[in-house]
Amino acid sequence: MQLDIPAGHFAGYIFDLDGTLIDTMPLHYRAWDAAMREAGLPHALDEDHFYALGGIPTRRVAELFGEHYGLKLDPDLVFHAKEAFFSELQKDVRLIEPVVEFARRMSQTHPLAIASGGPRLIVERSLEITGLASLFPVVVTADDVKHGKPSPDMFLLAAQKMGVPPHECLVFEDADPGIQGATAAGMKVVRVPSRRI
Repeated sequence: MQLDIPAGHFAGYIFDLDGTLIDTMPLHYRAWDAAMREAGLPHALDEDHFYALGGIPTRRVAELFGEHYGLKLDPDLVFHAKEAFFSELQKDVRLIEPVVEFARRMSQTHPLAIASGGPRLIVERSLEITGLASLFPVVVTADDVKHGKPSPDMFLLAAQKMGVPPHECLVFEDADPGIQGATAAGMKVVRVPSRRI
């Protein structure tokens, strides 16, 4: 995978986690599929629809799946079921090496942050399991903002916590909601392909 890093000076770097630094999207798909079947979905979850919602906070994804499939469901119950399934799969996570290698290099000279639509507990566990926690002194999750991706709030908070003006941040993202949020925050973005065919 070749990363297309834009030219220019960047004072800080913000990374999405799932599908950007760690290859968890297939694991998240399996966890969502199991949780939605438990909630009454009679068939496999549409994979394209799942990937289109990448980066959106988990509870909101549950609501959107309910609307999409016409299911009456409790988003909190589905949220907890999905995270329980994902916790069992987390040990199988793999690093996305080109992005991790770039982060390791930049961490020696620049502040780095995570901006993830996942809940803090799961995000911090993923960072610990993969040995990435020490690279990211700033971790912003869906629990820290009122409006998740595609809103710019998560990225603006990460920039603020790093002490870097938003226009001097470069964001690494794999999904459209995150790219929209970073762009709305006035930041340049590197798209990381999350689906490896």
